[in-house]
Amino acid sequence: MKKLYTFGKYLRQKFNKKVYKVPISIPGFTCPNIDGTSARGGCIFCENESFSPNLKEKEKFKLNLTSKTNPLLDKQLKSLRKQFQNTIPFLKDRFQAEQFIVYFQSFTNTYAPFDTLKKLYETALSFENVVGISIGTRTDSITDETLSYLADLSKKTEVWIEYGIQTSNDETYKIINRGHNFENVVKTITKTKKLGLNVCGHLIYGLPNESRKDWEKTFLDTIALGIDSIKFHPMYVTKNTLLAKNYLDGKFIPITEQEYIDILVWSIKNLPDNISIQRMTAGIESLLAPKWCANKSKQISHIMKALHKEEIK
Repeated sequence: MKKLYTFGKYLRQKFNKKVYKVPISIPGFTCPNIDGTSARGGCIFCENESFSPNLKEKEKFKLNLTSKTNPLLDKQLKSLRKQFQNTIPFLKDRFQAEQFIVYFQSFTNTYAPFDTLKKLYETALSFENVVGISIGTRTDSITDETLSYLADLSKKTEVWIEYGIQTSNDETYKIINRGHNFENVVKTITKTKKLGLNVCGHLIYGLPNESRKDWEKTFLDTIALGIDSIKFHPMYVTKNTLLAKNYLDGKFIPITEQEYIDILVWSIKNLPDNISIQRMTAGIESLLAPKWCANKSKQISHIMKALHKEEIK
């Protein structure tokens, strides 16, 4: 019988306490796809201002890798503190959480001036009962300076870098307007691992024009990079995206629930025992399709049933 090695189990073993991630969204943060410095227009599955008028109303400041100043820093620090303080009571009450990892989740959280990143990360680590940080980013949006700093920081606290890998298929990267190729993924993750940092890889099953063969290859290519943890996502369609337009025009057919469960179970069966699982599926409020992604608890129930059938618990 294979046992599920979840991220929660990893944290419990390491800290001997209930540790939960606190998701944070930093105002003003963006990515090279959205601000136009790389592949213009953003990934086709990501909400952007071409399709969402609401995004045009948000503050615009290119917090990119070359900026020297940041007029939003005070606001960002205030937002960081507020989001953390507002989330902690819920996690303590609902899950009896005792310690926390601050998860910089939305957009690309290394795509900003180095001094801004350093201030945000260290402020998060100063909060009570915080034992580490986890940083969501892209493999084309992190500098050697930031990696070196995070490697030094990891000697004193828990540090994770979460890279959106999505696929290992270069043709798919072009279709989804990702702005980089798999060679960039390999280079960046190899460098990150050589520095001793923890890496979580995000994969998407059901991307346009991909088949089960592509999904299996992406999984195996990702495992070969020596990652420490993994997140699995189905490709769902959200409103205000180019993918939504393609779906409504009949040019994109979403992955079925059974297809997703089948590839997920196969992946978990073939996952090395030392790699923890941080996510097995996902849902979102602005969902357009497929409808089976609307109820996350139902998805989890179906997934666990399939895993138990394969004697994975």
